[in-house]
Amino acid sequence: MPHGPHVPPSPHVIVFANEKGGTGKSTTAVHVAIALAAKGARVACLDLDHRQRTVGRYLDNRAATARRTGSDLPMPVHATLTDQTEAAFERLWAELSADADYLVVDTPGRDDPFARTAAAMSNTLVTPMNDSFVDFDLIGQVDAETYKVTRPSFYSELIWDARKQRARADGTQIDWVVLRNRLQHIEARNMRRVSEALTQLAKRVGFRIIPGLGERVIYRELFPAGLTMIDSKEFGSMGLSHVAARQELREMMAALQLPEPALHLVA
Repeated sequence: MPHGPHVPPSPHVIVFANEKGGTGKSTTAVHVAIALAAKGARVACLDLDHRQRTVGRYLDNRAATARRTGSDLPMPVHATLTDQTEAAFERLWAELSADADYLVVDTPGRDDPFARTAAAMSNTLVTPMNDSFVDFDLIGQVDAETYKVTRPSFYSELIWDARKQRARADGTQIDWVVLRNRLQHIEARNMRRVSEALTQLAKRVGFRIIPGLGERVIYRELFPAGLTMIDSKEFGSMGLSHVAARQELREMMAALQLPEPALHLVA
């Protein structure tokens, strides 16, 4: 992985990275950011995908809802890297990091030089994936008959090299987390095979595996208003699926094992 511009991170940097689209990366990034802000932490979000700009639009929608309804919604500060230059990247990173406990970074679903730099600068690197070998192929290859892992992928090797470089540079250990989304209507044998392959690969390249969010319509419905499962008071009465989704979010946040800046959290 190339070195890229040097911008020492001061907050805890959480980078959501996956070179495949459709893995729930941006939705998860927004929910993590707002869950942290709801606890009283100072949170900044950087959207590196200037084409899709999903996180930026999600938080713009949230700000509009807060103005329209007068609700006091937890609100991270956020910006999108529209100027694709190293100088702009360094400047924006420094501005967002200046007064933040956490910097949450969403990256494009494609190979991108700024995504590589952000991954190398992260403290927690989150790779969401669905329970399919199409998604698994991003991080590893398996035998077609036995489903045993044959080798890590090019992407895994990039992350491995970035972690070694970071440890040599400043002693930081990047916590690489593979987040398994909970899909509906998935065949149990396939899920088991993916699980076994992930466990094998985790031992070889050193990532943690945690449960992610479920495949629920509610997440797509919340986007226009910029709301999340944290904002239950905005929903009125909650159905069982909402309750289950909130529980999934709590479990995911606990599994991420993020440090808590006690000086800024509220009860």
